[in-house]
Amino acid sequence: MKHLLSLALLFFSTFVFAQELDLEKLDQYFEQTAKNWGIPGMSVGIVKDGEIVFSKGYGLMEVGKAGKPDGNTLYAIASNTKAFTSFIIAQLVEEGKLDWDDKVQEYLPYFELYNPFVSSQTTIKDLLCHRVGLGTFSGDIIWYKSNLSSKEIIRRIKYLEPKFDFRDGFGYSNLMYITAGELIKTVTDLTWGENVQKRILDPLGMDRTVYALNELEGKRNFATPHAFENKNNIPIPYVDWEEVAALGGIISSVNDIGKWMICNMNNGIVNSDTLITASSRNMLWKMHNSFTVNHTKENDFNNHFRGYGLGWGLADYYGCLRVSHGGGYDGMISSVNMIPDEKLGVVVLTNGMNAPTSAITYYALNAFLGEEEKDWSAEMLEAGKKRKNSDTRISTRKEKRVMNTIPSLPYEKYAGKYNSAIYGEIDVKQEDNKLRIYFEHTNDLSATLEHWHYDVWKLNWDKTHAWFSFGTVKFNMTNNLEITGLDFDVPNNDIFFEELKPVRVN
Repeated sequence: MKHLLSLALLFFSTFVFAQELDLEKLDQYFEQTAKNWGIPGMSVGIVKDGEIVFSKGYGLMEVGKAGKPDGNTLYAIASNTKAFTSFIIAQLVEEGKLDWDDKVQEYLPYFELYNPFVSSQTTIKDLLCHRVGLGTFSGDIIWYKSNLSSKEIIRRIKYLEPKFDFRDGFGYSNLMYITAGELIKTVTDLTWGENVQKRILDPLGMDRTVYALNELEGKRNFATPHAFENKNNIPIPYVDWEEVAALGGIISSVNDIGKWMICNMNNGIVNSDTLITASSRNMLWKMHNSFTVNHTKENDFNNHFRGYGLGWGLADYYGCLRVSHGGGYDGMISSVNMIPDEKLGVVVLTNGMNAPTSAITYYALNAFLGEEEKDWSAEMLEAGKKRKNSDTRISTRKEKRVMNTIPSLPYEKYAGKYNSAIYGEIDVKQEDNKLRIYFEHTNDLSATLEHWHYDVWKLNWDKTHAWFSFGTVKFNMTNNLEITGLDFDVPNNDIFFEELKPVRVN
């Protein structure tokens, strides 16, 4: 009787396991989703109970070339790096080199925000949970593609205007993670990259993960980023984020991120090595900044709370804790999601801007959790199309162009130097009967100015950019037609040129 009972239990557990791991069905869904979304390529990894149970690539590593991605293909993971930064900080706290409530100015005296009190009171925890008062992505124009050092970037933060009161709002701040990276460097006398290599990548055996572009060629098997313009995926070069790597500089594969998820869901323990303690795990996954959830309506995941810990987004997902983050790099979108109660994790890495990361993630999580099957791809693809169609910022500007106008002044009058407090020098030069604009610290933002209307000029960028395309710049003048400064108008959701506010200096 006992033998029959054991066989029955074995059959039942095998049946349940097989149901949970209907990988062929997932594989087919992922492949179709990649095609439907028109993503150049992507890789998907799934971990369960301490093992990588699924790892596969779809599409192409680069449009127009034959190479196909797999589980070891490298992609930029962008802001999914932030959890590595907070993890290192946790280790330094355990070593007695830092305390979570230490003031940042104790280590970086030059760190200043929009007012002296906030500057003096900002703690390490404040840096890592996006509550200093700056708006989401505010100041990214300072570091984006620039050659500024981390210290030089941090010294410019004080010129940014707040959007919220201190500790009274969520403003996703890459600048605060640049600051955290410089703090790590100051305390350890090692770069952020050297710390991540020594403290995380080596112990976890993440041997295909890099943080410096000059290491990429040696690894081979890496995807190419793509911009999306005029309904086409356009290959673009990698951008060097090593100087600001603490905010998003890691380049990795789904197999290596699988190891990272397993480590996190095992509470920082790798084999017999404890990388962080239970106290640190709880601090990183504690909600330090909460978001409003609409409790008056049902939602897809029976979601009751959402917020941000230290380097991780937190929410409930059908009654389980969900720990997650997303990442956006020029031409690459990624996501990492974990359900620690189930030892379940999903990572999606892509090499395009129109990326189905959430659709892939939810379909996979629901399959393993036994939740209702739903075609997330179709629903989200349709919602995305509606959002794009409703975004009329560029089309409206083009419609409002006034034709057959002329500039108020000769070309040479517009040429000159302009200074932005948060950035530095911007040059407008007359070259071959054209106006050109140059950004002191960002060669890739150079553009030719094409007259648009009146004293407004269209920015014809020298290079294709992932986050923005159309843009104009207006020359501001006194009543006596003396140029006083510039106003930029580059409609996009990520890089805010309007924060530059350059003034004429000659």
